Amino acid sequence: MSNFKRIVSYLRPYTGLGALNFFFNVLTAVFSLFSVVMVIPLLQLIFNQVPDVTVKPVLTANANSILEYIKYVLSTEKRVHGPAQALLEVCVAIIVVIFLKNVFRYLALRVLSPIRTGVMRDLRNEVFGKMLSLPLSYYSQERKGDLITRMTDDIRAIDGWIFSMLEVIISEPVNIILSLTWMLMLSAKLTLFVFVMLGVVGLLIGSIGKTLKRQSQNIQETIGRFMSIVEESISGLRIVQAFGAEGYKRRQFEETNELHYQQGNAINRRYELSSPLTEFLAIAVFSLVLWFGGGLVLRGEMEAATFIGYIAMFSLLIQPAKSFSTAFYKINIGLASSERVFEILDAPNTIVEAKDAKPAALFSQSIVYRNVSFHYPSNPNRQILKGIDLTIAKGKVIALVGQSGAGKTTLADLLPRFYDVTGGSIEIDGTDVRQLRVSDLRGLFGVVSQEPILFNDTVRNNILFGKEGISDEQIQDAARVANAHDYIARLPQGYDTVIGDRGGRLSGGERQRLTIARAVLKDPPVLILDEATSSLDSESEKLVQDALSNLMKGRTTIVIAHRLATIQNADEIIVMSEGRIAERGTHGTLLGGGGLYAKLVELQAFE
Repeated sequence: MSNFKRIVSYLRPYTGLGALNFFFNVLTAVFSLFSVVMVIPLLQLIFNQVPDVTVKPVLTANANSILEYIKYVLSTEKRVHGPAQALLEVCVAIIVVIFLKNVFRYLALRVLSPIRTGVMRDLRNEVFGKMLSLPLSYYSQERKGDLITRMTDDIRAIDGWIFSMLEVIISEPVNIILSLTWMLMLSAKLTLFVFVMLGVVGLLIGSIGKTLKRQSQNIQETIGRFMSIVEESISGLRIVQAFGAEGYKRRQFEETNELHYQQGNAINRRYELSSPLTEFLAIAVFSLVLWFGGGLVLRGEMEAATFIGYIAMFSLLIQPAKSFSTAFYKINIGLASSERVFEILDAPNTIVEAKDAKPAALFSQSIVYRNVSFHYPSNPNRQILKGIDLTIAKGKVIALVGQSGAGKTTLADLLPRFYDVTGGSIEIDGTDVRQLRVSDLRGLFGVVSQEPILFNDTVRNNILFGKEGISDEQIQDAARVANAHDYIARLPQGYDTVIGDRGGRLSGGERQRLTIARAVLKDPPVLILDEATSSLDSESEKLVQDALSNLMKGRTTIVIAHRLATIQNADEIIVMSEGRIAERGTHGTLLGGGGLYAKLVELQAFE
């Protein structure tokens, strides 16, 4: 399906409002037509520049017939009540017609507003929902700033596309069709000449707008790049300032911003050319119509009064033609933006739920890795995991250790299907995780990561994190288990305190204990602790370690450990090296074996 058709498909829920918009635009065009066409001949009649119509004409669907009938009615009023009364009636009629034209114009715009905003709402909801469902591997290849730009600027450009299509591409043709129909009834020969001229103008405008789509894509990509620079610089401001890299980041931003400046000038020059060019071409066509139509009058092929009415009617085409050309440019820009938005919606989701997926409400036996291998889709030649065989019995504490890049975190990430294995299988209670419902599967796990993931919301909402039907007492109990209640109580608004972007108003240990409270409230049967204390000072580490000990009671736990002293009591320690299991056993047996684990312990002790 083309992008044009896809955008139009979002209008289907608003068909009724669209029909009303079209109806009101038709009425606007009709009253606009009468406000111009009738004035000149009626004033000529009142001021005796043309003879009165005394014989009642036969009313037909012909422009001259309709005009003659109106002249007959006005001639009668003029004879009975005098010219002054007839002039007053014409003025009142003009006021009424213009009033009705603007009433229907307002109504057309009023019903258009919920269509535009509704489509934008639906599109943003769909894009955001897709972004939440995409696998983590997608975001390793995309810039966050560019994705934000697609959610904002690109969808805003689609809004301009929809407005232009509904308000101009649909409503203005109504004006043009009615005007041309009236003109055709006045003079078929002159109108055929107008058709030819308008066709030439359309080709000229189309040739100028061809490059707008490509230019618009380029400029949106540039906006995405400097949005990424802004996002990264703000997130990493401490490092930027600590390394004195303000100048480097400023230059990086200014170079990207300069490119945006140049691209913006190029696209604006072409876009702003639309209105003056269209007006010039319209006046040129108008002059040619004057020349051609004047020749018809001079040769007696057309009455002068009819030609005056024809010119008045033709003048109504100039503004719609300008609006039409401007809309053409906006539609090209909107189509370019739609491609970027639909790239997200069309991105393949590699985490596909099986059609006959099974529920996974409980975990009762074991987790088994069977000859598991894994590589990232973007780099199939580099195997991250190779031939992993591992069984984790319920209630056991399993520690994963090894140097950075050994595959520890990846091994854990495969369990809740943040990624899918590329070889072998992972089973929970004998069922391949790919055969389980994704939501049920992820409900089995609680994750506490090295970097606390918090949101710019209240303490309460960060602990709840979407859970409903939870009492304040349950929230406080979870915080007590996580050793967090005391410091939360000291915050200015307690549990209703907003903690800032990424929990920036809290210390590192406080943030981590808050994420532990969130995991406690979820009450999962399996915990994944990804180096949860590696970035903390000694005092904070002790508080967090106590909280983790409380959290681990009665649960199956997978600990990804950097500080080996924290996992000495694990039921089994898995030593990873270059994507394989190099050693496995308890702390004592591994230490006595003098292998890789013993060397890691010795190295940390030396450090």
